[in-house]
Amino acid sequence: MRIGELAARAGTTTRTLRYYEARGLLPARREGNGYRTYDESDLKLLRQIRTLQDFGFDLEETRPFVECLRAGHPEGDSCPASLAVYRRKLDELDALIGQLSSVRETVARQLARAELAAEAEAPGGPEPGCELRRHTW
Repeated sequence: MRIGELAARAGTTTRTLRYYEARGLLPARREGNGYRTYDESDLKLLRQIRTLQDFGFDLEETRPFVECLRAGHPEGDSCPASLAVYRRKLDELDALIGQLSSVRETVARQLARAELAAEAEAPGGPEPGCELRRHTW
């Protein structure tokens, strides 16, 4: 199939396919007239890349999965390098979840304090204030 058909079947653009080719993720075979040609295995590579990117993997993180498929494995995540990327991504997600949980707890405490202050508001009562500290991500 040609690049336009592959792009349509993969739900992407020809520009994206050329970018993947330039990054060494998608092999391009050429016909005698110079047109790029692809087959079903290329579609499988693209679907693997797109699925991982939809889950938040950057393009370089997809490389071990693509290489695993190119090596003839039925799934891109059946190789040790792919499993290592999964582990790193889970560690990264766990760290982000921890940070978000900490921020959520801080905001919840601040809300509880503010609600108590609002209920107790009376002339001469405590002045509301914000105790939130700036968090870095």
